[in-house]
Amino acid sequence: MDKYLTRGKRKSSHDIFQDPKLEFSPRPAQHQDIDDDEDEPTDVKLARLSSVYPELDQDLLLDFLLAHDGSVKATLDSIKASQGCHTILHDSKPSSRIRNVGAQTSLRSFTIPAAPIESQIQSDGQPKKKHRLLTRKGATLHLFDPEDISQHTPCTIVHNFLPEEEANGLLKELLEESKSFQKITFKLFDNVVSSPHTSGFYVGTDYELNQQRSAYVYNGARMEDVRKLTPWLEKIKPRVEEAVNREIQERIRTRYGGKKLKYQSPDPWRPNAAFVNCYNGPEESVGWHSDQLTYLGPRAIIGSLSLGVTREFRVRRIIPKEQADTTTKVQEQEDGGQISIHLPHNSLLVMHPEMQESWKHCIAPTQTIDPHPIAGRRRINITYRDYKESFHPRYTPRCNGCNVPAVLRVVQKKQGENLGRYFWMCHAGNVPGKEGCSFFQWAEFDDDGNPLPGTTMRTVGTGTTTSQ
Repeated sequence: MDKYLTRGKRKSSHDIFQDPKLEFSPRPAQHQDIDDDEDEPTDVKLARLSSVYPELDQDLLLDFLLAHDGSVKATLDSIKASQGCHTILHDSKPSSRIRNVGAQTSLRSFTIPAAPIESQIQSDGQPKKKHRLLTRKGATLHLFDPEDISQHTPCTIVHNFLPEEEANGLLKELLEESKSFQKITFKLFDNVVSSPHTSGFYVGTDYELNQQRSAYVYNGARMEDVRKLTPWLEKIKPRVEEAVNREIQERIRTRYGGKKLKYQSPDPWRPNAAFVNCYNGPEESVGWHSDQLTYLGPRAIIGSLSLGVTREFRVRRIIPKEQADTTTKVQEQEDGGQISIHLPHNSLLVMHPEMQESWKHCIAPTQTIDPHPIAGRRRINITYRDYKESFHPRYTPRCNGCNVPAVLRVVQKKQGENLGRYFWMCHAGNVPGKEGCSFFQWAEFDDDGNPLPGTTMRTVGTGTTTSQ
């Protein structure tokens, strides 16, 4: 089954249905008898579809199935409707014709036109209706079409974002900067480890520079190498800001039913900081993670610009575990798949508000890469972020015993009444040579993601809090 989820590019469905040599027809009795069963694995669904349309290749049937959220009945209706729009004759070798390599088609090619969707995502960032993930644990579904990426992931992508000369100018500047980038060191399970890539951190003003060096804490420690935005980073920041805000409004209109998510800020996104990462070669990567919300607040939005070689950006939904559920292991196997978004040179990826709370992402190592004419084997990634003044370390909890600002997290992995709740916890344990403590405090926000009055707390001792 995995080969159907990790396949290369193929001939467009439009070409298939236009081909005058192909013919297929359903077996009516079987078509009428088929009902949907959400608990069926994908390979069983494909077998059922093949029993009705044996002439169609399973690659094509899988695309139909993906486009209809795993519904066998909707897939059959769509194929029947597509058949009625074209004159199709039989070919003695349909599978060989269908498997010809070509540009990847959009999953929209396999759907019946429908009325506009009022809302696909609830105010808490979860799907309005429960979609069964069609990727399986250990398998990767590759998406290339921007509309498919928008519909099936918490991201949108803009290709060829900057004029070529500007993208190349920015790349050359940051390649030079990256020569002095460093790896981030932190503690993981009592071991001191370093990030598998190098990075630099940039802010816009002298005041922000001083604040980052003296007040802000990352992975439990202060960041010493903080830099002012380079001329090119400063020049393209307004372009990124405009594009991201446009994508935010488009997503609210098309995915959220015209209303922002709960805890999402209604204010325009204003980037005032940028992490710049350098991946030098196919082996450099970053593992599965969600970005920290400590200084961004809930429902954070990030604009990520890629330059240089193309790398895979993989995402997977966090599946909360049912407490005392004996089927958890089976469910994890079914829902543990991942989606790969290929990020070519000069592409802008927007991570939307549901991303950090409900999904994880990574840059996976790879065996080979196609060298870029300027960057060679290197990829430069710029993540612009909007640091909120209300989440400045002067306002957030700190444990006096550790004297380290707490980190903001969200309950992601366990079903129950606390799923989706935010909390502050001690982060000193991430610093090499330091031990953390048991400090914990629930975080409370209004619908716009602002801390509620009286809930911004400073500790006066381990486990004891007072309002500030």
